[in-house]
Amino acid sequence: MTENMYAEPEVKPRVSIYTKYIKRMLDIILCLLALIVLSPVLFITAVLEVIFQGLPVLYCSARPGLYGVNFNMYKFRSMSNAKDENGELLPDAERLTAFGRFIRKWSIDELPELINVIKGDMSIIGPRPLLCKYMEFYSPRHKMRHCVRPGLCCIRADKNKVHLDRMRTWGEQFEDDIFYVENVSFSLDVKMVFTAVYTVFKHEKFRENASRAEFDGTNLNKVY
Repeated sequence: MTENMYAEPEVKPRVSIYTKYIKRMLDIILCLLALIVLSPVLFITAVLEVIFQGLPVLYCSARPGLYGVNFNMYKFRSMSNAKDENGELLPDAERLTAFGRFIRKWSIDELPELINVIKGDMSIIGPRPLLCKYMEFYSPRHKMRHCVRPGLCCIRADKNKVHLDRMRTWGEQFEDDIFYVENVSFSLDVKMVFTAVYTVFKHEKFRENASRAEFDGTNLNKVY
């Protein structure tokens, strides 16, 4: 029995004219158009944020991007800054506000990420940018999810049949990300965009309720 029997399959990122030139150009054009069309929604959401939750309007969080280089990701704030008696933030589920639950339900909280796409931090389609502290728990295979820009979504509908009854396990999500890295193409991006729109209108209850546990390297296949 050799040591390599349990080695993870090699990841071979796909490189093409689309990935090198066209994808980035489409990201910029489509996101600029989206910001123009959605500007009333962005403005109204910002005003309601101030009314219901106060300042700041945006939540800024450092996330690992392309090649693991950190960037600041922007979202509308969906949680309060409530703390316990020790000055520590309360669990996410306890800080999630009614307004925050609403904007999560319709994925409105994600709209400021369009700015990240235009800046070059993100892409429309790509692995979701997760917390920086997860990096130490990734296997060499799963670290390859950072071979492409992170994206607004990366849902492999043909395999997962769009999980609306439960959240994907961390293992399922990471393997979907690797699938994308190895198969990125214009047609796959189009499929994932339509899948993302479908999930928004079907409402993912687990996302709305902030019910997912953080990845700690031991819960790769745990179902939430």
